Amino acid sequence: MTIIKQLLYFICFGTFFLSAQKTTLNIERSTLKWKGEQITSKTHYGSLKFVSGELSFDKELISSGKFIVDMTSLTVEDLVGSSKKKLEGHLKSDDFFSVSSHNKAKLTISSSVKIKANTYLAEGDLTIKNILHPVQFTIQKENTFWIANLVFDRSKYNVQFRSGNFFENLGDKLILDSINLDTTLFFN
Repeated sequence: MTIIKQLLYFICFGTFFLSAQKTTLNIERSTLKWKGEQITSKTHYGSLKFVSGELSFDKELISSGKFIVDMTSLTVEDLVGSSKKKLEGHLKSDDFFSVSSHNKAKLTISSSVKIKANTYLAEGDLTIKNILHPVQFTIQKENTFWIANLVFDRSKYNVQFRSGNFFENLGDKLILDSINLDTTLFFN
């Protein structure tokens, strides 16, 4: 190959390979926090653990990604003792996330757009209890980590317990359908 042909090859194909980048999640350092709320403003919160994760970039945009969460790792952090164990068991039961038969949840990212410096609006699909729905969320690059916030409607994933979308006249027993997920993501 002549020097000119090599240079043209690099310009046409080398730039693509330089701009495309894939990075894997550091699951030990990354965190995933959840929060749910009742109509009375009473909240419960806790955490989950990642099994794996990755992001791919192309021309400074997130082009794809995939994150797997271990639903058996679901913990409650606002309670202690028997109350904590009772709520964790209830959230893992068929009233909520049916963890014994659906022990993994998955988020896939299909695209993103830059909305301001170091901040992106990502689109993809969230799968819980083998039910898939499209989602949008913000993800922001900080110094050495990323922060993402995703809010999903639990009723879309057949999580019915005290949901106003499934039951009437719940009064102050109503649990809001919006579940807030906050993540701090570190990549290798």
